[in-house]
Amino acid sequence: MTRNILITGGAGYIGSHIAEILVKNKKKIFIVDNLSTGYRKLINKKAKFFKVNINNKKKLRSIIINNKIDSVIHLAASLIIGEGEKYPKFYYKNNVLGTKSLISTCIGTKVKNFIFSSTAAVYKDGLYKVTEKSKVKPKSVYGKTKLKAEKLIIDYCKKNKINYGILRYFNIVGSSPSGKLGLINQGDHLFKNFSIQTYKKKPVFKIYGTNYKTKDGTCIRDFIHVSDIAEIHDRVLEKINKLNKSKILNCGYGRGISVKQVAKEFRKYTNKNLKIIEMPRRKGDLVKIIALNKNLNQFIKWRPKFNNLKIMVKSSLKWEKHQ
Repeated sequence: MTRNILITGGAGYIGSHIAEILVKNKKKIFIVDNLSTGYRKLINKKAKFFKVNINNKKKLRSIIINNKIDSVIHLAASLIIGEGEKYPKFYYKNNVLGTKSLISTCIGTKVKNFIFSSTAAVYKDGLYKVTEKSKVKPKSVYGKTKLKAEKLIIDYCKKNKINYGILRYFNIVGSSPSGKLGLINQGDHLFKNFSIQTYKKKPVFKIYGTNYKTKDGTCIRDFIHVSDIAEIHDRVLEKINKLNKSKILNCGYGRGISVKQVAKEFRKYTNKNLKIIEMPRRKGDLVKIIALNKNLNQFIKWRPKFNNLKIMVKSSLKWEKHQ
């Protein structure tokens, strides 16, 4: 069993949910976050927190050694598709060089396991249903930086006998059933934007791209609840540690939902003044992509708990209502 777990980006949306489930499962956790996009209010009260940038190798190494860290869950990254297209050098520095700094710092310590938050954006556009062996050819700067980081991790871990788990997230949505955690700020997050608009007197839903070659003209995504993602991290970490194995795994439900379907579900909770605006396509967006998650299901015997659009929407709204 893993004992001392370091979470980079643990003050963020996904990191805070992972911390919640790890604490629930009696794990000792340490959080590193520079709070550039994270929030103190999301930091788990039972975690030891360090305000540190992952490019600060000296401080990182001190934290890892002094706290006898045996496992790292690496989430710290820049992750907005549109932003990445505008600032590619910034994304390379954060996502590639930051990962290189962290994984190289782990060498020669007690770190035995390394979990990396990757993305479905590494896959070639137009594949629709993808396995872990599907062609990787990122369309966006964000996807390209994540793929480079994956390769760095595989190389460093293989050479230094560290188990790795590369988790390719599909579209993460929703909020903790506790109501205490959720997404605070992310510019292009569909559920976040719809949630904010739902509580306005004159809500406006913006849909980017309505002329794709899909049934209703909008992008299709494999949305997965953040609490299911959090559980996946805990179980994959324990499994790679127990079996002394490394894995690349798709993290999605294996079914697609269009943007218009999401809008339709949110619409049930708005007033009659709702206005839907059709916007141009965004550079870097994939048309449709769904996870074939057989490997994940087999590896951890996973059964999702929140695989329902209504639950995902209601949990997002519950969080937003109290912001």
